Amino acid sequence: MKSIKSVFKIGNGPSSSHTVGPYRAAQYFGRRYPQADAYRVTLFGSLAFTGEGHGTGKAICAALPGTEVVYNRNETNLPHPNTMLFTALKEGKEIGSSRIFSIGGGAIRGETEALDEDREVYPQKYFSEIVNLCRERGISLAHYIARSEDASLREDLKTVWAAMQDSVRRGLAAQGELPGGLGVARKAKLLYEKRCYNESADVAMNRVIAAYAYAVSEENADEHVVVTAPTCGSCGVLPAVLYYMQTDRGFPEAEILDALAVAGIIGNVIRTNASISGAECGCQAEIGSACSMTAAALASLYGLNIDQIEYAAEIAMEHNLGLTCDPVNGLVQIPCIERNAVAAMRAISSVNLSRFLYETRKISFDEVVDTMYRTGKDMNEKYRETSHGGLASIYRNQ
Repeated sequence: MKSIKSVFKIGNGPSSSHTVGPYRAAQYFGRRYPQADAYRVTLFGSLAFTGEGHGTGKAICAALPGTEVVYNRNETNLPHPNTMLFTALKEGKEIGSSRIFSIGGGAIRGETEALDEDREVYPQKYFSEIVNLCRERGISLAHYIARSEDASLREDLKTVWAAMQDSVRRGLAAQGELPGGLGVARKAKLLYEKRCYNESADVAMNRVIAAYAYAVSEENADEHVVVTAPTCGSCGVLPAVLYYMQTDRGFPEAEILDALAVAGIIGNVIRTNASISGAECGCQAEIGSACSMTAAALASLYGLNIDQIEYAAEIAMEHNLGLTCDPVNGLVQIPCIERNAVAAMRAISSVNLSRFLYETRKISFDEVVDTMYRTGKDMNEKYRETSHGGLASIYRNQ
C-alpha cells in the first residue's frame, strides 16, 4: 500500500474525483505536451453526466487555460466511470493524446501507467495482516504507522489537521446561499448557535458535531479548500468528530494526529482493496469509507484495543452498504451535506457498540470492505454519481 499521506489531499471542492483529479490530470498532460497551442478534453461517464454541476470543466481550465471541454454522454463501454481523453493540438493538428482516469480521492491513473508518484510504503495489503503484525510486535496501530512511514509524516499530518480546522472555522462563520441554483442555505452557523435550555449533553454533542460536519461540507460545496477524507464529498465526517474531541473535549493535538493516522490506514485499506469513488461504487465508497475512518480514529483516540478499533470500522462500513450516490443537479449539496453529519454521528455509535461487543463480532473489516466493493459493482449505473436515479431523478421530475 502507498503512504497514508496520499489519502489526505488539500484542494478545492466540490469533488475530489471531479475537480481535484481532473485538475491534476490537466497539469500532468500540460507538462507532457508543453509545445501544444491548444488542448481538448473529452469527459465520459460520471464526469460527463455530473461534471457541469461539479465544476469539472472549471478545474481543467484552471490548470490548462482555454481548454475545450467536451461532455460525451453517449459512450458506455468505458474502462472506468471517470474517464478523460486529453488531446494536445498544434496549429489545429493533433500531436498527442492520453486517456486518464480519476479513480477517487483526487488520485489519477493513466491507461498504461500509474501517474501518481507515491511509492509503496506498506507491504501489508489487508487489515488482517496489519493486525497480526501489530500483535506479533506488541505495538499499536499508531506505532505501526509511524514505523512504516518516513519522518515527514508528523509534519504532513499537522498540515492536514490545520487545513481541516480552518475549514470548520470558516464554515461556522459563513452565511448565505450555496452556488448552483438549488437555493440551499448554509446551516452550520445556525446549528452551532442554536441553544436549547433543556437539551441534554448528548443532544448538545450531536448538534455541535453536526454543525462542524455541515461547516466543512458547505465549504466544499462552495468550492473552497477542504481535505479529502477520503474524498471531497465526504470531507466533513472526520474533521467534525476530531474537531469536537479537541475543541470541546480537550484531547491534545498529539493524540488527534495519531487518530488521524489511524483513519488514514483505514482509508488506505479501503482504496487498495475496493474503491473510494462514488462513480465506481456509489456513496457507500465515500461516506461509508469516511464513517469507517472516523470510527477507527475515535476508537483509537479513546485508547481502545485493536480488535475494538477494527470492529468500530467494520460496523461503520457495514451500515452504509448499498448507499447510493445520487446528487441532485450534479451538485455536492443534496443529499451530500446532510450525509456527512449523519455519518459523523453514526461513527460515534459504531465506537460505542464496538467498545462492549467486540468479542462477539462475526464479520472482519476486510470482509466488509470486499462486500462494499462487490455491492458497488452490482449497483445500477444510475445510482453511481450520474444523477440519473434516486433523489436526483425524483427532484428533477417535480
